[in-house]
Amino acid sequence: MGTKPVLVVHGGAWAIPDEFAERSILGVKNAVKNGFAVLEMGGSSMKAVEIAVRALEDDAVFDAGHGAVLNADGYVELDAIIMNGKTLAAGAVSCIRNISNPVTFACSVLEKTPYVMLTGTGANQFAEKLGIPQVPVEELVTDHAKAEWEQYRKYKQTVKSLFNTELVHDTVGAVAIDCEGNMACATSTGGITNKMVGRVGDTPVIGSGGYADNLVGAVSATGHGESIMKVTLARLILFHMEQGKTPEEAADSALHYMERRVHGRGGVIVVSKTGEWTARFTTKRMAWAGIKEGVLMYGLNPGETIQEIIKPSK
Repeated sequence: MGTKPVLVVHGGAWAIPDEFAERSILGVKNAVKNGFAVLEMGGSSMKAVEIAVRALEDDAVFDAGHGAVLNADGYVELDAIIMNGKTLAAGAVSCIRNISNPVTFACSVLEKTPYVMLTGTGANQFAEKLGIPQVPVEELVTDHAKAEWEQYRKYKQTVKSLFNTELVHDTVGAVAIDCEGNMACATSTGGITNKMVGRVGDTPVIGSGGYADNLVGAVSATGHGESIMKVTLARLILFHMEQGKTPEEAADSALHYMERRVHGRGGVIVVSKTGEWTARFTTKRMAWAGIKEGVLMYGLNPGETIQEIIKPSK
């Protein structure tokens, strides 16, 4: 047995309202357990991050898949990425409509095409060809999201003012290392309420919303998309780790740089090639959970870490 497997997930970095707090924690704990079960059975980190992110996409409390939000035209545009740290192969989809598990579709792009990213109509046509079921908008959008959209239509708030109030929901993600030492990341989002049609954030952009490289580590990011893209946040963190920083130091350094340089806030989960991991954020809250050696850790508020023993570590 080589490496000890690790899986970490996040449910988005934003000012999570109290009424969502408990459900957010339950959601990330459920997702990390689902994904870790794959690793425990000797499964790959790629499969584990896909399963974990699917669980988050299926949970309407998070803004991805079934918790998606409406853009300015009143429909849903979804983005996702998945990346294989062994080969640097990546699959991403952006501006896809009416697909409940964008991360699985991103896997198909990686496995069944020579490309990294498919977008818009072409991506949806490819999904049809693969027989991926399209679901009606109603199935992907919660009543809360509909009410929110109506409100923003009324007040015409912009994306940036929205994020500054941190009321916007965001993204879900996972990073993992499996027993063979292979790393992976996956990130998925349902966008920003009332965003301009065709706006793509950091999530599906390689090196911004996520990056995985067996030689260094894996990162999944969440937060103000434009800011994350400007500093290529995921890759920036791995750059700091290449320079010898720990995952925590690297994450803090990159997040503070992003805040200083482009006044953007966000959060990240990081795992290194040696299995060290962290979850860090500069927003008010971020729901996260991680499992390593029989210990489940999770948190929501800054500086908060709660520990649960799942089983005696072998």
